Formats: sequence, structure tokens, C-alpha cells
Amino acid sequence: MPATMDKADLQRRMHGAVEALKHDLAGLRTGRASTALLDPVNVEVYGATMPLNQVATVSVPEARMISVQVWDKSNVQPVEKAIRSAGLGLNPITDGQMIRLPIPDLTEERRKELAKLVGQYAEKARIAVRNVRRDGMEHLKTDEKKHQISEDEHKRLGTEVQKLTDDTIREIDAVADGKEAEILGK
Repeated sequence: MPATMDKADLQRRMHGAVEALKHDLAGLRTGRASTALLDPVNVEVYGATMPLNQVATVSVPEARMISVQVWDKSNVQPVEKAIRSAGLGLNPITDGQMIRLPIPDLTEERRKELAKLVGQYAEKARIAVRNVRRDGMEHLKTDEKKHQISEDEHKRLGTEVQKLTDDTIREIDAVADGKEAEILGK
């Protein structure tokens, strides 16, 4: 490890937690069509499992419809099967090599479940950020014990790490609150 704490590295790792949260939240269904909804879908084709976007073009022609244009006609059935078995609550309508996925309205109960899931994802991201903070603080403590930094420097850098942590957690809360409001239709 370097002699001094790498603030840029801590910042990158904390930002990584925020990006992971945004990616997780993109896959949640909000009643609006989004190509990210199909990101977790994997298709059994050519004797291997492949992500859907490697065997078809996914697009959103209108607000409540996703269309999947399968490139190879022989893959239409496996793609349809993969979408049905992905547990997304979508009912594919096949028309030649085009599969249409109408997005049904969310029930109030399902909206509340999704809002809870947003909270769980946000907590996972907060924990990741606090772990990065802990690593940074331990690094400072080690540096002080090795007499590489002074006690005053330790306190100043510790305050910087805490401020970075607080800012990142505020960003996580803002992202989660926005998604929750979108899901609950507020």
C-alpha cells in the first residue's frame, strides 16, 4: 500500500457502489418500458447461454411496449422461453422474428414490494460505502502508527473520508428516493 491514503481510490470505490445501485435499480419494473428490464435475461442458444442482447435487438417503440427483434429465426422460441421463465411478469407476443412485450400496470401490492426492494438495494450500497470508509480509516490508523502521518494529519484526512462518505450516502439516498417515487407513482 502507498504511504498515504489514496483519496481518489476511495472516491472511485464509493462511486462504484452508487453505479452498482443505479444498475440494480434500472432492472426494476416501474410500469414504464425500459430495455434494462431485459438485462438479466439469458437465452440458451447454439449450445451456450448468452445474454438476450447478443441474440436480438431490444428497443422501446412506445412507453408501455418493449420489442425484441431476434436476429436468427431458429432462436425465436428459445428467446420467448427465456423471457417467460425470467420471472419478470411479462407475456411475450410473437410475430415472426419480432417479439412484443406489453408492460402491464403494476398492482399496488407489487409497487410496495418493489419499493421495499429499492430500500434493500440502497442499504446494500450504503454498506459497501461504509466498508470503503472503514478501509480508509484503518489505512490512516496504520499510517499514523508507522509515523508516516501526524495525529493532526490523521484527523484532517479522517474528516475528509467522513465527508466523502456522507456525500456518497446522500447521493445513494437521492437515487433510491427518486426510484421509489417513480415506482409508487408519486
